[in-house]
Amino acid sequence: MANAYKRLGSVWLEAGAGYHQPASFSPQPVGADSPALEVMTDLRLVPAATIDPETHVDVANQAMIARGVRSLLVVDRTGNVIGLVTARDILGERPMQVVTKRGVKHDEIRVEDVMTPREQIEVLDFSEVLRARVGGIVETLKHSGRQHALVVDRDVTANRQMVRGIFSASQVARQLGIPLHSTEVARTFAEIEAAIAQGAGV
Repeated sequence: MANAYKRLGSVWLEAGAGYHQPASFSPQPVGADSPALEVMTDLRLVPAATIDPETHVDVANQAMIARGVRSLLVVDRTGNVIGLVTARDILGERPMQVVTKRGVKHDEIRVEDVMTPREQIEVLDFSEVLRARVGGIVETLKHSGRQHALVVDRDVTANRQMVRGIFSASQVARQLGIPLHSTEVARTFAEIEAAIAQGAGV
């Protein structure tokens, strides 16, 4: 039987060839009055960075470095979001607090020990985000005292909340043109607000 398929022709890869990347990995400059969506990581466009709650914190930190992110959704085996863990949670005081409080060794600390559990996470509704501006996101993050905010919409078929996107103070800062070298919250927002006041990215 003759093969019904023809092989494809090929060419050589040229010197200077580049490669395509999702838009969210090459964010465009923004200003305070830019649409908030321009600084949101949209999980319909970018695969979510997730971690199992039983993963060791050092492994979770390496996963963040490998993905180039500073937060991971903590997801159980059925695909439900049960928490959020950030680089600050892992590299800050929480692991030492767990060691002191429970009398365990560092190599026994898991993501579930330092994450912010689901019931303590305030989220933003996607319908509001659609109308919001970057300046409003900065104010929201500053008020929460955290560097990340989750955005949710609703799966009407399954009638359940779905995490649609993530706002990150560090990404907002990058898109405002601020070179950040610190993970400390107060300094981060001071730099962001200074850039907004100067009309950065406008």
